[in-house]
Amino acid sequence: MSFTLHGLGVSRGLVIGVVHILRPQIEFNEYPITKTQLSAEIVRFQSALSAALHELKQIRDQIPLIYPTQSQPQIQGHMNTAAEIASFIDPHILMLEDAMLTQAPVEIIESRLCNAEWALKIQRDKLMSVFQAIDDPYLQSRSVDIEQVVNRVQACLVKQANKAKRHNSNEMDLSGRIVLADDLTPADTALMPHHGIKAFITEFGGINSHTAIIARSLGIPAIVGVRNARRYIDGDDVLVLDGRRGIILGNPDSRSLRYYRVKQNEQRRYHQTLNRLCKAPSITRDGTTISLQANIEMPTDLEPVLRSGADGIGLYRTEFLYMNRKEKPPPDEEEHYRAYVKVLNKLSGMVTIRTLDLGGDKQADDDRRNKLSMPLNPALGLRAVRMCLKDLNLFRLQLRAILRASVHGKVSMMIPMVATLTELHQVKQIIANVQKDLRSQDIPFDPDIPVGVMIEVPSIAICADMFAPHVDFFSIGTNDLIQYTLAIDRLDDEVSYLYDPLNPAVLRLLKNILDVGNEHKKPVSMCGEMAGDSRYVRLLLGMGLRHFSVTPESLLEIKQIIRHSDLGKLQALADRVLRTSNRERIASLVARMEA
Repeated sequence: MSFTLHGLGVSRGLVIGVVHILRPQIEFNEYPITKTQLSAEIVRFQSALSAALHELKQIRDQIPLIYPTQSQPQIQGHMNTAAEIASFIDPHILMLEDAMLTQAPVEIIESRLCNAEWALKIQRDKLMSVFQAIDDPYLQSRSVDIEQVVNRVQACLVKQANKAKRHNSNEMDLSGRIVLADDLTPADTALMPHHGIKAFITEFGGINSHTAIIARSLGIPAIVGVRNARRYIDGDDVLVLDGRRGIILGNPDSRSLRYYRVKQNEQRRYHQTLNRLCKAPSITRDGTTISLQANIEMPTDLEPVLRSGADGIGLYRTEFLYMNRKEKPPPDEEEHYRAYVKVLNKLSGMVTIRTLDLGGDKQADDDRRNKLSMPLNPALGLRAVRMCLKDLNLFRLQLRAILRASVHGKVSMMIPMVATLTELHQVKQIIANVQKDLRSQDIPFDPDIPVGVMIEVPSIAICADMFAPHVDFFSIGTNDLIQYTLAIDRLDDEVSYLYDPLNPAVLRLLKNILDVGNEHKKPVSMCGEMAGDSRYVRLLLGMGLRHFSVTPESLLEIKQIIRHSDLGKLQALADRVLRTSNRERIASLVARMEA
């Protein structure tokens, strides 16, 4: 019998396939051990801990090999960055190296003379209760990470005890399957393309959970938050999964299957049509040229950028240089320089290099960075320009490399997370000092390299007119700007529903930035997720955005929308949106723009 379930569509795509259910972890009970068994039980626990740590590090180190080479059919995505995906796994690795999981369970085993599984459960429950009792939503969300990490160790312990394999995607042939699980860890999700998994469903999770973000980045159609899905879905059921609408059709009849296969073919033809736009200009129906650039993480990301026909690079993230280095020392000036020149030698357009956005969850792998304690709320802590201004050697090294590379092509420099004019003046003074040093050493550089700021903090969005005289351009990072404006952690399932690009406060901030840029004749681009979301492109055009920077996967779809847009009509509708306070009415007006 056919049935329909609804959840949160977090990654677009239409998939027909057979489901595989990932069963919950095997249950275990407490049992006593004798003092003579104590040492062996501690060794068993430590062995499981080491095995779990090895698994995670191996998965993290595989990501650059798995991810950039994948060719996904979905024209979408949020990150396209192997290093950022790896950064979701890094906190789990840090937890496995922390005393709260390496020492505390051993003490419980010793004091209670119980099995390692039970000692780990006691410690997990203790940590979960502490984190969930804290009012801070970020720390509450960390309880999910603890549970996922402990479950991985528990699975290793169960393997040792039973010599039975756990049913997971790493140990079964899941090629072509749709996976159904309670939830998925970042590591499990990141490896899905490697195992040929077509799509996934989870009973828990939110739109901006780690799992959802990675799914979008990898182009894996996904629906989350389908509570009690396993009550209705049996193993080997045939499912139709619509990741855009969040709809699951179970055991469809032959007529429904024919319908959805036709829709799949239409989807394939649509993507083929988009591929024909690679060399077409990004110009509206009424003749306005729109700059359409790409976001990249590493030089290896250049191939899809070149295929897409992007005008240049609007966001070149540089954190990858500091990640997955194992025992290697931090990157020196020459390594920075070579990475930048490699990109410049392949592109004729402008390349906007963002200075380091390390800090918080995105920690470097070298010992010097790891000695910094994890802040209570990384999103509000020592990160990006704040870290660079504190560690001037780190900052100067990168600035020298960017300036040296500027003679090899068109380069601009973008400073992230700027919140005050004082920070901006400090940065510009440091740049001037580095330029002076390079001149004294007869090292060539572009003295007129444009320097801009990334608008991610409400303070600069509100006071954009005060910053405009001191910068060459603005670039809007909507990811952080929205969460800071609405005071929500977009990765916290409990509050992620509040993350809303169409909130009137967000729209008014964006309009203010665009108007200030126009008034001061300073280009304003948008490199955040909102720019690459097809639902908002026409609204942004109507509000005055003329420079988009998106993932290579979404670029051609955005170009298609631009080429079928009339700015005159869109401006009138955008003005109505900005005058509207009712959220449902705003959504209705934006939907009319898509028609």
